[in-house]
Amino acid sequence: MNGASDVLVYLEARGGVLKKSAAEVLTAGRALADQLGGRLTALVVGAGAGTDSLLARHGAERVLNAQGPAFARYLLEAHSAALLAALEAAPARVLLLAASVLGKELGAWIAGRTGRALVADALDVALEGDRLVAHKPKYAGKAVALVALAGTAVVSLRPNATPPRENARQAVVEPLHVNLPAARVTLKEVVAAQEKRLELTESDIIVSGGRGLGGPENWRLVTELAAALGAAHGASRAVVDAGWRAHAEQVGQTGKTVSPKLYVACGISGAIQHLAGMSSSKVIVAINKDADAPIFKVADYGIVGDLHQVLPMLTQAAKTLLRE
Repeated sequence: MNGASDVLVYLEARGGVLKKSAAEVLTAGRALADQLGGRLTALVVGAGAGTDSLLARHGAERVLNAQGPAFARYLLEAHSAALLAALEAAPARVLLLAASVLGKELGAWIAGRTGRALVADALDVALEGDRLVAHKPKYAGKAVALVALAGTAVVSLRPNATPPRENARQAVVEPLHVNLPAARVTLKEVVAAQEKRLELTESDIIVSGGRGLGGPENWRLVTELAAALGAAHGASRAVVDAGWRAHAEQVGQTGKTVSPKLYVACGISGAIQHLAGMSSSKVIVAINKDADAPIFKVADYGIVGDLHQVLPMLTQAAKTLLRE
């Protein structure tokens, strides 16, 4: 089998547990493999128990499992070697990954190494007529480019853009032998943030704050609403540049790209840089005292008012409704 119609998916894990994006990438891979008339193979690197059944539920027919001390933490050298080994064991027309920081790095490396076409941060990829086409947001989400893919390709998919669906198959699990290169980098330690927070790119709800909050001392208004909604909290570039919040929380062109079911923008004007990172959200709620703020042009719902008064009311309402 030459793999001309097959799909390979790389599933991201952390601490031996598959991330939420795994089910999304599997769902997209299963749909594409069905269109192409090929087989869906999943590559699992370092993930543990319970993985195989999840993969089978979401459509994997073959699972390549790379295990060993080298895969305990993510390093490009080791994971790229595993992907190259997987492509040799299971040649595929398309390689799919999540468009996370890790996925974007790994996808670009593999595309460059193998000469495949690369589409990063796509919404989906599908067969349209006799062409394989990826849909990629452009100009801060104001347009969607249709990118035709000739030959083999690497496509990273925006998290939360593909609703997971079960499509069970009988998965055959095989160990994958990987010839690891001599290590040039050694990962000594990973220091976790003291504050436990939800992963921005995987959260269904995000509450983000901007310069309209007035100062870092008011950031609790964002975190309190986020806690009441069970949401992650993000920040605009202006807030990060001012030192109020860490860059890891930044949403936008130079931060993280998110596609939650609900995005609440608090005191964010709606600069093009910020819109580039969140305009594909399913529902956008904007709160700003300036009725002419650009954020209202992309918002599904808008509240014109002082967020110092509005946010506490929303927080209380959320607590009351979610208790019922």
